[in-house]
Amino acid sequence: MSHPIRIGIVGYGNLGRGVELALGQNHDMSLVGVFTRREPDTVKLVNADVPVYKLADIESFKDKIDVLILCGGSKEDLPKQGPELARWFNTIDSFDTHAKIPDYYEAVDAVARPANKTSIIAVGWDPGLFSLNRLAGEVVLPEGDTYTFWGKGLSQGHSDAVRRVAGVKAGVQYTLPVQEAMDRVRRGESPQLSTREKHRRECYVVLEEGADEATVRNAIVTMPDYFADYDTTVHFVSEAELKAEHSSMPHGGFVIRSGRSGAGTKQVVEYSLTLDSNPEFTSSVLVAYARAAYRLNAKGRYGAKTVFDIAPGLLSPKSAAELRKELL
Repeated sequence: MSHPIRIGIVGYGNLGRGVELALGQNHDMSLVGVFTRREPDTVKLVNADVPVYKLADIESFKDKIDVLILCGGSKEDLPKQGPELARWFNTIDSFDTHAKIPDYYEAVDAVARPANKTSIIAVGWDPGLFSLNRLAGEVVLPEGDTYTFWGKGLSQGHSDAVRRVAGVKAGVQYTLPVQEAMDRVRRGESPQLSTREKHRRECYVVLEEGADEATVRNAIVTMPDYFADYDTTVHFVSEAELKAEHSSMPHGGFVIRSGRSGAGTKQVVEYSLTLDSNPEFTSSVLVAYARAAYRLNAKGRYGAKTVFDIAPGLLSPKSAAELRKELL
């Protein structure tokens, strides 16, 4: 390679910061700059030597960046930014609204393909690494059932929903897998599990002064789409306790394929993650796939891609010969 892969970051929240940190561990890449909708001088990076630019000026960098890593949210940012920026850049994003992935793929592909750009969408651990493990389980054991359990983990979307409840000053929500359900799956029982049987939810809430515990608890546990379908426990804590005990962003989960091979023999395959920082881990996955996007684009593989389209060897800085010798 004549030069390090030149990376740009769009958006500098938890994910953008994680990408900056991950790039420090990938020595075949260099960070050109961070692009933000905020005033650039208000954004403080881990490395103060890296420049921060206005997102509005990004088109002028189209010949200076090999891959742009999009670190915005799936609800508001990526549906607009993904197709928009694929006109000028190879891109990676972590779009994670599962039901809308097919539409998002088409929108990005329609822009990236005619522009001779490569955009890998929905990269992370779910969708992403978990998707690959669901696929592997299904193709190896065609007769069987796949189960995905999430947690223990802090859910940002559900935490926001808790904080919108009247009387809540601050709060977080954790998703936890139900141990009994996982044990049944691991035994190869192939149970049919309802939403409530697979996961439960736990909330830690700081009340506004004068707010009523019972009213707030009821508003949370009966909230449709978020909590009504789950066994939900609400704990009331002080601000100091919330900050001390619940300010990190752990997460994780399990993909389990329970099936039978040709002679009817029981087989169970499991893949799991335990993460101290959800955004830092997701960022690390994004950076590995940025390498693949750069290589695919150099080979003329244009348009939108997902993790299902990427050969694993393209993620590694090692050569194919090194991988055969060291990891095969």
